[in-house]
Amino acid sequence: MPISDIPILSMLRTRMQWHQERQRVLAENVANADTPNYRARDLAPPDFQRALTTSLALVRTEPGHIGSSGGGSQFADSGDPHYEVRPRGNTVSHEDEMLKLAGNQMDYDAVTSIYTHSLSLIKTAVGK
Repeated sequence: MPISDIPILSMLRTRMQWHQERQRVLAENVANADTPNYRARDLAPPDFQRALTTSLALVRTEPGHIGSSGGGSQFADSGDPHYEVRPRGNTVSHEDEMLKLAGNQMDYDAVTSIYTHSLSLIKTAVGK
């Protein structure tokens, strides 16, 4: 079994990708803080419970079927509408975005540390 097929490592890798994508989305929010009518976005965390209970994947069997969303991200928007709207219609709060960015960075560091430690344990078990 390749290392990439170990479920816990796969979930950690997915979580790291989610944090990277969230960093991009939050950076877009900060970059558009002065853009009129811009709506701040965030990503919903990956649902690993569903991945643990089922391994079914959607398959496109006919060319007329709708494919996956072409939004450029495999992660869903959180859809959280709890943003204060400014007079120009903008919903970006610098303070909130900076807190989210800092928290996202800390969580990413924790996940990469766990992933690295898991790989070193596997190397130790193999004898390298």
